[in-house]
Amino acid sequence: MNLSYWEYKTWLSNVDFTIVGSGIVGLNCALQLRKQYPAAKIILLEKGMLPQGASTKNAGFACFGSLSEILDDLNTHSEQEVTQLIKRRYEGLQLLRETLGDTTIDFQQLGGYELFTKEDAALYESCLAEKDTINQLLKPIFKDAVFSQVENKFQFQQIQSNYIFNQFEGQIDTGKMMHALLQKVLSNDIQILNSVTVESFSESENSVHIQTNHFDFHTKKLLIATNGFASQLLDEKVKPARAQVLITKPIPDLQIKGTFHLDKGYYYFRNIDNRILFGGGRNLDFKGEETTELMQTKLIQQKLEELLKTTILPNTNFEIEHRWSGIMGVGSQKKAIVKPLSNHVFCGVRLGGMGVAIGSLVGKELAALV
Repeated sequence: MNLSYWEYKTWLSNVDFTIVGSGIVGLNCALQLRKQYPAAKIILLEKGMLPQGASTKNAGFACFGSLSEILDDLNTHSEQEVTQLIKRRYEGLQLLRETLGDTTIDFQQLGGYELFTKEDAALYESCLAEKDTINQLLKPIFKDAVFSQVENKFQFQQIQSNYIFNQFEGQIDTGKMMHALLQKVLSNDIQILNSVTVESFSESENSVHIQTNHFDFHTKKLLIATNGFASQLLDEKVKPARAQVLITKPIPDLQIKGTFHLDKGYYYFRNIDNRILFGGGRNLDFKGEETTELMQTKLIQQKLEELLKTTILPNTNFEIEHRWSGIMGVGSQKKAIVKPLSNHVFCGVRLGGMGVAIGSLVGKELAALV
């Protein structure tokens, strides 16, 4: 451990709380711990130069779940479980907005649209048939009908003639959100150490010994908020799920506004800065995308470009400017894992692709465990 006396004394001695992962969950956990323990020494360990999972790489959807997703969830979850999932997403977004402010994160409630391909006529009809039932189910949360039917006003092609519209959904600027969260954490005297990978940890009666790629130290409590990377440290049932994304160069007079889901939600796109941000395609290679490697594949990127040309921007010239990927944490159940693992170790992981919606809430709940 090539640390000076000063480095060790200032950053790594007498640590009360160590949080692994400086994403939405980790940062919100740190802020909540600061409220609970004003004098505590709190540090965050982040293996990336910036938060490396999905927190800075997501599409910025302030969403709760499309109608087809909710109906699909009802096949594997009870009605109460599905309602609770959506309620938590709604409350989590409210907490995010309260914590940072709508202007800071550029929150815009432009609505969410679900598009159905020509081949998905049966799914489209079943969604329409269940629309009123789901609206009644969600009315206690939203106090109004969530889903309605609207015509294809954006002139997308190769889809059903109408969309299903969710009036309560919106979008945020992911970069602004994370920058504001990081600034808030630093202003609360919480240290973030970047490019530090936790390799292992072991617990004693009064503390946890943490071994990293650069140093080892002791902390009184360890909180793990690494979501899609959780299986690298924990035995919890969390699978990594890579999401590939691209963004166009600015498009003059772009009329598309809102957040959009296509093909059962496996594809998603939105407007941002006169561009189209488009991601998805994990269903083309589920096993291959069950990885923590931050890279893109030809198979999925070509499909994204094809859908841009044929469905989303069929009569518009566009160029791709940038491509990236992020890592989500998923499992057989959509409920996040927030629990103590032992006397001094806790985790808040498996956000199921809903990190923007529930990350603030999971971070708060994780902090409350200690």
